[in-house]
Amino acid sequence: MATAARNDVPRNDMQGQVQYRFPPGFERNLLWFAFRRFRPANPILLFQHLAEKYGDIAHYKIGWNHIVFLNHPDYIREVLIVQNENFIKERTVQRTKMLLGAGMITSDGTQHRAQRQVAQPSFHRQRIPEYAGMMVKEAVRLRDRWRPGEQRDIAIDMMQLTLNVVAQTLFATDLRDEVDELASALNRIMGLYNFIVMLPAAEWLVHMRPPGLAAFVRARKRIDAVVYRMIAAHRQRDFHGGSLLDLMLTASANQTVASERSLRDQVITIFLAGYETVANALSWTWYLLSQNPECERRFHHEIDRELQGRLPTYDDVPRLRYVEMTLAESMRLYPPAWAMGRKARADFRLGEFLLPAKTTVLMSQFVAHRDPRFFPDPLRFDPERFTAEAKSRRTKLTYFPFGAGFRQCIGESFAWMEGVLLLATLAQKWKLKLLPGHRVEPEPLITLRPKYGMRMRLEAREAIGSE
Repeated sequence: MATAARNDVPRNDMQGQVQYRFPPGFERNLLWFAFRRFRPANPILLFQHLAEKYGDIAHYKIGWNHIVFLNHPDYIREVLIVQNENFIKERTVQRTKMLLGAGMITSDGTQHRAQRQVAQPSFHRQRIPEYAGMMVKEAVRLRDRWRPGEQRDIAIDMMQLTLNVVAQTLFATDLRDEVDELASALNRIMGLYNFIVMLPAAEWLVHMRPPGLAAFVRARKRIDAVVYRMIAAHRQRDFHGGSLLDLMLTASANQTVASERSLRDQVITIFLAGYETVANALSWTWYLLSQNPECERRFHHEIDRELQGRLPTYDDVPRLRYVEMTLAESMRLYPPAWAMGRKARADFRLGEFLLPAKTTVLMSQFVAHRDPRFFPDPLRFDPERFTAEAKSRRTKLTYFPFGAGFRQCIGESFAWMEGVLLLATLAQKWKLKLLPGHRVEPEPLITLRPKYGMRMRLEAREAIGSE
């Protein structure tokens, strides 16, 4: 068990020759293990091994770089909350700048605070209810296109649905004619993610266009074209509303090259964070419901009882408790944000260990959420883990699908409401069954995607009441 981790070493103790103390871990450099035991494309296997063998905190090196993996809420709280000023985003996140630029996910310090301040009003609790109707409308469009007995890749359907939701709610834009183009380009980039992360000096090699990076550049250009068209269309409107894009345009009024690039970075970041995470959460939820008939029965019963056949509204969200609990348990087992990383600015202490500046600190929601100390029988799907009473008893930061601390996801309330409303609207008329023999495997990319999609068969449900 971790002890309370405090950074109480006086400043002058960290000057001159310092005797660092590292946690237990690999004696060999991780490069020695590469392609032998731990595939670079699936770091979850590495994290699970570290947690099983070394417990709450483990150390290893990649080349000259020190890495520390944390698997206890005390240590995680210390990095994300108590000592957060000493940490910036680490290399893997920085590498995503090749797609996202300097948006809220990749920026640090004053730039991140300024971007968050601009976006904050769009995620204020007084604005969130305004989005509910648009979310339900998009879900109705999708469910009315479905046909009984149809076999579909639900992962693709959820991606397109949430792309449309983000476009309509946060950017006041109808992307219906371009959503396929945007989703295709984002999927192409996701397929190249591990290649980009592992490739040395990818930021420089991208200008030389080797085969993998050439495909990345083409996909990025397609995304940029859609985003810049959306920005231009907004600027040509005779009026400006209160959407997130309107707020961003007001903050970037001078239209310099640097300002336009910054605006592009922020829009793409919000798009990716806003559609990708919720889409994956929904896909995994449909899968888990299909594998747990009793939970599925209770899920549909609550929807029928509370809605009586009418479309859900914002006011229904608090009443759809089992739907929310189902979504929460889905994000426990398959958290869309499956890992987090930070890099230390200065020397720091975690419990009994003294670690040097530039150490990378990693933590994994996928591993932490399956810790049997905090979630008994962790692989069992059980929405009852998220009753109000159960949540009040649980140690903080054993469950953190949206991160924690100052950089906790700005759109968390938006995402919870969206997930509940989309699930309830679709489930009023449909049950989804996994196709026999379809392979289900999580793939840790920027988010945790189903590697082979999610092929499911649609079964119509009897309508309850009338709309």
